[in-house]
Amino acid sequence: MAGPGYASPLIAMKEGPREKIVWLPCIRTGSGKPDYLATVDVDPQSQTYCKVVHRLYLPYLDDEIHHTGWNTCSSCYDDPTKVRNRLVMPALGSSRVYIIDISSERNPKLFKIIEPEILTSNGVSHPHTTHCLPNGQVMLSTLGDAQGKAKGSFITFDSYTFEHTGPWTSMDSEFGYDYWYQPTHDVLISSEWGCPTAFGKGFDPKDITARKYGTHINVYSWSERRLLQRIDLGLEGVMPLEIRFLHNPLATEGFVGCALYANIFRFFRKPDGTYEAHKVISVPPKKVEGWALPEMPGIITDIIISLDDRFLYFSNWAHGDIRQYDITDPEHPKLTGQIFLGGSIVKGGRVKVIHDVELKEQPDPVYIKGKRIEGSPQMLQLSLDGKRLYVTDSLFSPWDKQFYPEIVQKGSVMLQIDVDTVSGGLALNPNFLVDFGKEPEGPALAHEIRYPGGDCTSDIWLPPGSKECAHKKGTRSKSSL
Repeated sequence: MAGPGYASPLIAMKEGPREKIVWLPCIRTGSGKPDYLATVDVDPQSQTYCKVVHRLYLPYLDDEIHHTGWNTCSSCYDDPTKVRNRLVMPALGSSRVYIIDISSERNPKLFKIIEPEILTSNGVSHPHTTHCLPNGQVMLSTLGDAQGKAKGSFITFDSYTFEHTGPWTSMDSEFGYDYWYQPTHDVLISSEWGCPTAFGKGFDPKDITARKYGTHINVYSWSERRLLQRIDLGLEGVMPLEIRFLHNPLATEGFVGCALYANIFRFFRKPDGTYEAHKVISVPPKKVEGWALPEMPGIITDIIISLDDRFLYFSNWAHGDIRQYDITDPEHPKLTGQIFLGGSIVKGGRVKVIHDVELKEQPDPVYIKGKRIEGSPQMLQLSLDGKRLYVTDSLFSPWDKQFYPEIVQKGSVMLQIDVDTVSGGLALNPNFLVDFGKEPEGPALAHEIRYPGGDCTSDIWLPPGSKECAHKKGTRSKSSL
């Protein structure tokens, strides 16, 4: 008898079932209505295909639910006492944390609310990424201190009772956002968005020069919970957001997507045990008229890696495209697929492109089932077998209102992209559309996508038979903080 998830990422890819439902938070900040968790039928054989089949409304307003995670996952596969039956939903806006009972997959229920005072009493606020830990805890990354000023940290909870078990470390970073861990190599690496008081009001370019956004990835010792390195990515690495190790639990490398200026950095462990990062993908800016600045940079807002570590995907929320790269040679990713789905440079829009080193002409608007795609691809989730890529178009409601006000007024969408896993390539599935503009209580902004049983962005694997405390420690030089 095994615990939750799968024994390895390759087994998940080969033996995992096709997804039949997905869960995703729907945001209604500022509308006078609460956020909710939507359950969507994605089974093409079902009579309710592409329909929201359940809505779990939350009891408070203006939570701004963002990313979600589990009480336990594949990192606990060797523990048959663990059951994946809770979805953890942190609220980036209110600093609440909702615990959802997912025992009945099509009928989630509210299990517990962790009030913001629990976080602020521990000196943190604005929770973001949730990962389950092999020791029976759940850990959330946080972006603010008790007053909402910038501070990157982590807080832990018991995965059964969800009583708080204190901070994970006493060595905070300047900013916080996402994180990934590899106990095999005694490492946790986190990324940085910015100061909640800055990004919470919308994007202001002046906040870049005022150093209110991060440019570092932060390397911690997993066993000692100490901050060992802060790797400065410079101005090419402003807002390093989603960070992913390769899924192979023995890997010592991964990628981080830097939002502003649209660069992907590969990070890797050196022979002396320290880490380094190099830029391996860059999206050039476009000279434009009719936009806030004379040059429109790309904005990479999400990245995802297939379970076999062959393909990396990212969304370019400014220009409107999703790209697929072959990363079998991680130092030299190769572009193998690209698709435009809306964005700020479509023909007939407010923006005119006057110089573009990549495209000969502006992309056409995209329509699906008669509906024009008003936003731009943002959150991504890949099927376990790597053949279907799901995408939503909401980033964060203050930024949605600023960059794509149409989706605030008309609601966002979820689309499905068919993936060529042999030669590479992306194609829009014309039969798949979930229109959150047609919700019973009005338009909603759909965000991160989760499958029951785990997926490519939530589960972390350990080598077979390993224990959390059985680290392979590399020789390290002195910390560089």
